[in-house]
Amino acid sequence: MNKLVKLLVAALMLNLLSFAAASHAADGEPIRRSIADFLKARSASLPGPARFDIGPIKADNLPEGCRDIEVAMDAARRSWGRTHVNVRCARGANWSLYVPVRIHVDANYVVSVRPLRAGQNVVASDVGLRRGDLAELPADVLTDPGQAIGKTLALSLPADRPLRADMLRHPIVVRQGQNVRVVSGGTGFQVSGEGRAMANATAGQVVQVRLASGQVISGIAQNDGSVAVAH
Repeated sequence: MNKLVKLLVAALMLNLLSFAAASHAADGEPIRRSIADFLKARSASLPGPARFDIGPIKADNLPEGCRDIEVAMDAARRSWGRTHVNVRCARGANWSLYVPVRIHVDANYVVSVRPLRAGQNVVASDVGLRRGDLAELPADVLTDPGQAIGKTLALSLPADRPLRADMLRHPIVVRQGQNVRVVSGGTGFQVSGEGRAMANATAGQVVQVRLASGQVISGIAQNDGSVAVAH
């Protein structure tokens, strides 16, 4: 009988300890609400209406007593699709965790309206818009035709293919071996000459130019194909 009583007491104590441990664990619901509030505020900067799924929150092993929950997302993380948020207690306890989220965005995205070839400069009639969930598309899909127009395709595309940023290149405005106009100036004056480009360059890139004298100078390639040299 004494042995049975001891076993019952031991079982009761184990239940009490388990209850005490649970009562000292952080509550996952405030964490979930903080994440939802953060994602709602952030959705204002997205290109269309957004909804999101918040993954499991493992709060069982976190200490209780948090009075201020902070939520953040790494700037380098993708803006939609599968990602995660960083959550931490800023006051009252000391813990942090990652919570997976999936962000759905109903928005327009850019597609090719006909087959396009590698090296082709994209014009307005080459691209169009489709509507869909950006979470189902590549992370760097374009959402504005202006992001593609004027760029050069790095690869060939069939019709109705979503355009991604990594498919496009800035057009070459200065080509290796061509004669280019070299411009330099300052307050109230400007001088120009001619030289031969020593490499290809897109607008804004540094390129070297060999002048008729044989001197090699460096300048910034311009949209009009000239090279600007700092005075």
